[in-house]
Amino acid sequence: MADPKGFLNSSREEWPRRPVEDRVRDWDEVYVPGALLPIVRTQADRCMDCGIPFCHDACPLGNLIPEWNDLVARDDWRGASDRLHATNNFPEFTGRLCPAPCEAGCVLAINQPAVTIKNVEVAIADRAWADGFAPPQPPDRLSGRTVAVIGSGPTGLAAAQQLTRAGHTVVVYERDDRIGGLMRYGIPEFKMEKRHLEQRITQMRAEGTKFRTSTAVGRDIGAAELRARHDAVVLAVGATAWRELTVEGRELSGIHQAMEYLPLANRVCEGDLEASPLSAAGKDVVIVGGGDTGADCLGTAVREGAKSVTQLDIYAQPGAERDEASEPWPVYPKIYRLSAAHEEAGALETSPAADADARLFAASTLRFTGDASGRVSSLHLVEVDADRRPRPGSERVLPADLVLLALGFSGPDRTDGLVDQLGLDLGPRGTITRDADFATNVPGVYAAGDAARGQSLIVWAIAEGRAVAAAVDRRLTGDSRLPAPIGPHDRPMTA
Repeated sequence: MADPKGFLNSSREEWPRRPVEDRVRDWDEVYVPGALLPIVRTQADRCMDCGIPFCHDACPLGNLIPEWNDLVARDDWRGASDRLHATNNFPEFTGRLCPAPCEAGCVLAINQPAVTIKNVEVAIADRAWADGFAPPQPPDRLSGRTVAVIGSGPTGLAAAQQLTRAGHTVVVYERDDRIGGLMRYGIPEFKMEKRHLEQRITQMRAEGTKFRTSTAVGRDIGAAELRARHDAVVLAVGATAWRELTVEGRELSGIHQAMEYLPLANRVCEGDLEASPLSAAGKDVVIVGGGDTGADCLGTAVREGAKSVTQLDIYAQPGAERDEASEPWPVYPKIYRLSAAHEEAGALETSPAADADARLFAASTLRFTGDASGRVSSLHLVEVDADRRPRPGSERVLPADLVLLALGFSGPDRTDGLVDQLGLDLGPRGTITRDADFATNVPGVYAAGDAARGQSLIVWAIAEGRAVAAAVDRRLTGDSRLPAPIGPHDRPMTA
């Protein structure tokens, strides 16, 4: 490490966010432009270069964190970029979107604030693009084999890039009109501007990856035809079958799934629409679900000019510190976190009923009621205990002109017919089953990412893409030099 006393002499300092009153007026990323580089070298110097770096195991990609921290501290940005890209195809994505389990596993976090690993990562990634350290890497020769990758989220893109660089001819099929999957239409612009996605797609095209948009495999092209065209097929279709809320009044208009709402807001930012037909402007909005997707809805509704926004979380409000008995270091703890969207909602007081920022904790939806026209007008909820049993006398009513359901996902969407046409075996959770080599029950067909693992983090998605690429390369050529950071049955560290 560059400074053996860096962690003693410097305190944690994070990339500052723009003032709330400024950033809610636009869709730009929430951070102060140019404010990260002046602090990042000192922050990288806080890394202790541990003998056993638990941050490696906390990250499924196996990122070489102490190495690129040291290189940044020494102002060697090219070296840092090389080490970062050695394990991660898309650090500009993970540096913005990942909740950073690596920081939870930082040894310094045992008794001090962790190293700002995520901030260092995104600084390296952005500097790499600015200084030309991320050129296209086309293969020296082609293998003569072709691979179809279905889905262009982080798993599909990672698999496609790895296989292209290995010399295979790769075609990515995407049912939407643009490449990116959830990163394109699910992640709001204020969390990651789509220019970061576009520059990576441009790189992949230059390397030789081919893209086919507006093509739903199973509907626009049959699964059998696709298998006949290609030597291998990688299913990276995500887990887009959303969970439903089956309570009285669900049939009322004005109640929508989060992934019906968020893509429309993203299309406004893309210039496809002047305004979203589901805009929250002037409405009392209630978001059911306390996860990241719910927070994305929250930040979006605030920017659209909602009258009020409240987010319901069925779990009790977590504490500010990890519970060492149930979630000891280095596992990722359930603690109270304040995302940019929650910070905005709290500062603007979007929800008078909230326990904290815009959230009501330990809250379960009982039913919806509507007006004479059949449109939702209120949401009835009840406070629940740790076992989700209602607490007597705790029922409340919230005004609701727009209700957004952010309850997670159960597996791949089956409406296109792909799963049934292939005759894929599914597990109890609705995900695609696979063996130790990521292979499905259908010869030549592999499954990776959320479609097989279940909904997870972006780092797991990229790790799955890299690992399935190695498995496919090995099957096509008899051997592979591509890295396989995880196996299909690996899981995050738990106590």
